[in-house]
Amino acid sequence: MSVQLNPAQRAAIRYLDGPCLVVAGAGSGKTRVITHKIAHLVEAGVASQAIGAITFTNKAAQEMAERLAKMVRLPEAQRPLVSTFHSLGVRMLRRDGQALGLKRNFSIIDADDAANILQEALGTTDRKVARAAQHRISLWKNALVDPDAAAAAAKDSVEHGIARAYRDYAATLAAYQAVDFDDLIGLPVRLLREHADVAQAWRETLRYLLVDEYQDTNACQYELLKLLVGPRAAFTAVGDDDQSIYGWRGATLENLSRLATDYPSLRVIKLEQNYRSSASILTAANRLIAHNPKLHEKKLWSEHGIGDPVQVVPCEHDEAEAESVAMRLQAHRFERRARYADYAILYRGNHQARVFEQMLRKEKIPYVLSGGQSFFERAEIRDLMAWLRLLANDDDDPAFIRAVTTPKRGVGTATLQALGTYAGMRHVSMFEALFESGVEQRIAPRQLEPLREFGQFVNRIGWRAAREPAGQLLDEMVRVIDYRGHLFATADDKVAAARWQNVCDFVEWLKKRGDEDGSTLAQLAQSVSLLSQLDRKDADVDAVRLTTIHASKGLEFPHVFVVGCEEGLLPHHGGRAAAGEADADDESTAANAGAGAGTGASASTGASTGARPPTGNADAARIEEERRLMYVAVTRAQRSLTLTWCRERKRGRDKYPQAPSRFLAEMQLDARPAAGATVSAEAAKARLAGLRELLGQKRPAPG
Repeated sequence: MSVQLNPAQRAAIRYLDGPCLVVAGAGSGKTRVITHKIAHLVEAGVASQAIGAITFTNKAAQEMAERLAKMVRLPEAQRPLVSTFHSLGVRMLRRDGQALGLKRNFSIIDADDAANILQEALGTTDRKVARAAQHRISLWKNALVDPDAAAAAAKDSVEHGIARAYRDYAATLAAYQAVDFDDLIGLPVRLLREHADVAQAWRETLRYLLVDEYQDTNACQYELLKLLVGPRAAFTAVGDDDQSIYGWRGATLENLSRLATDYPSLRVIKLEQNYRSSASILTAANRLIAHNPKLHEKKLWSEHGIGDPVQVVPCEHDEAEAESVAMRLQAHRFERRARYADYAILYRGNHQARVFEQMLRKEKIPYVLSGGQSFFERAEIRDLMAWLRLLANDDDDPAFIRAVTTPKRGVGTATLQALGTYAGMRHVSMFEALFESGVEQRIAPRQLEPLREFGQFVNRIGWRAAREPAGQLLDEMVRVIDYRGHLFATADDKVAAARWQNVCDFVEWLKKRGDEDGSTLAQLAQSVSLLSQLDRKDADVDAVRLTTIHASKGLEFPHVFVVGCEEGLLPHHGGRAAAGEADADDESTAANAGAGAGTGASASTGASTGARPPTGNADAARIEEERRLMYVAVTRAQRSLTLTWCRERKRGRDKYPQAPSRFLAEMQLDARPAAGATVSAEAAKARLAGLRELLGQKRPAPG
C-alpha cells in the first residue's frame, strides 16, 4: 500500500482519530484514498458491514465497489455499504419509513410523473411552467423548507402560487404513498430528527462514513450526514471547493466551511499531486482558479512533464469552429496513432452540440453524445412504457397513475388521492384497491366507474398478453386507448405528428423484438424497464465523446477540446438555463478514478485560515461558479488541451459578434493570435480536403 501512495494520501488513509476533511484536487487520486481507507478501517478492526461510502452517482458507486472488491475479499453480507445518497435514503425508508406513515412498498415517482402532478396542482397545461415550479420546489426541499415555510417566505405572487402548488403536491404524494427524488433525502432527515431510537439504530448500523464529492452536497444532504454520524463524528469527507459546479441545483460550498464550525477537531489534509495532466495544463488551471476566493488554498502539481502547450483557436463562426475542431482532431489522431475515444469535445450547453454532430457525421468521425435525451425518456414513450409496466406488475403505483390519466378518462387528482389513501390504509396497491368493496365508501360511484372500467380493461389485456402474439395485441391496445387522438388533442399538429411517429417507431421496434424472440406482450412488458439501458451506446466504443462540461465532471481524456470559450457562453450570462440543460439526473454523471503513483504532497492539520469564503454578491458568485466550471473542463485533459472561440455566433437567423472569454486571459493565454491566424470555413475545408487525401494514401496503425 505504502509504495503506491504519496505522503498526503497515506495521512488521509491512516487518520482515524476524529472527523477528517480530505481536500482532493482534480486528478489527485481521491477514489484510491477512499477505497484504501475502507481497507485500512477493516484492518483496524472496524466491522466491514458497518462502514458506509456515500457518493453522488451510480457509476461512481459501482466503480468504488469494484475497486474495493479487488482489495478486500468479503462475503456479500459482510461487504461495506457503497451507495449513492438516494439509494441510502431508499434503504432507510424501506426499513424504517413506517414510522413516518409510509408503507414498505411505497412508490418512487420520476421527474416526469412529478411534473404531471404539478401541472394539475398549478392548473396549467404549460410544461415549462410546471418544470420551473418543479425546480423551485426541489430547491426548497433541498434546503429543508416545507410548504408552510415556503409560503411564508415567498417573495412575490409567482412564488406564492408555487408554494400553494407545493402544498397540494405534497398532499398528493402522501395520498399516493409515493415519494419523489428529493424526498429520498428529506424524509430520512425527518425520520432521524423525529425518532431518536431510529437515529441511534442507524448510527450503530453505519459506524464510519466516507463521503465523496462533499462540495456538491446541499443543506439536506449535510443534515442527513450530520444526523447519521452523531456525536461520535466518525467520518471522512472528500471534496474540492474548486470543483463545486452544482449551485443551480442547491449544492452549497458553505457545507465545506460548516464542517470546521460543527466539528472543531476537524483534520484537514490536502491532496495536491495530480496524476492526470501535464504541467502546462495544470499551470493554466492554477492560474484560472487563483481568481476565485479560497476555502482551502492548494496548488496542483504533476510529475508528468511540461507536455504540449495549451492551444487557443479563434474561429470566424460556429460552423468554422466545428470544421476546425474536426480537422485538428483528425490530423492529431493521424499523427499520434490515437483512438477516437482519446478525444472529447466539451461545451457549456447542449444546444452547441448540433453543429459538431453534423460536422462529425459529415467527416464520418464516430462519436458518442452524453447528456442528450434518450429516445426512451420522451414523454410519449414513457406513457406507453407505463402501460406495459402495469401489465407486467399491477402493484406498480406510478405506472398505474400514469396509465389511468394518459389518455385522460375522467379520473381526477381528488379521486386518485382518495384511492391512494385507501390503498395506504389497506397496505395494497392502488390497482388492487380499486376492486375492493371497501373503496365504495371512499369514492362516489360516478368517480369509481371510470376507474373500474380502466382496471377491467387492463385485466383483459393482461389475460390476452400472456397468450397472444405481441405485435397484434400491441397495435390493438394503442388503437383502443386512442393514444394518437390524445397526442393531437394536447399538442399542435406538427408536434403531435412527430410524437406519433416516435410511438410508431417504438411499437414497431417492440413488435420486431417480439417476433425475433417469440415473446408474448407479457414477456416484453416484463423487460420494458430495461429498455432505456438498451439505448445507451457501449462506453468502450472507439468514438469521440461529445458532452457538456457538467456531464464531464469526473471523467478524463488524453485530448480535450473546450469549445465556445466566449463571454456570454462560458462564462454563461443567462442564469440557470444552460446549467439545467447539462445534467438533470445527478445519478447519471460519471465519477473519477484518479489513480496513480508518486510521492510528495502536503498535509495540514485544522481548517485553513486567511482564505476568504466565496462572495455573497449574486453576480460575483455566478462568475465564480462559471470559473469553477471552466476549471473542471481544463482539468479533464491529460496530454493536450485546445480552447476555441468564435468572433461571431448564430442565434436563430441572426449573427452576433462575440468576445473571447475572460477566462482565457486569466489563464494568461493569448486569445487573439496574429492577424490572419483566425480559422475560416474555407481554410478549414481546404485543410480537411488535404488531410482526407493524406489519409487515403496512408492509413494510421490501430492504437
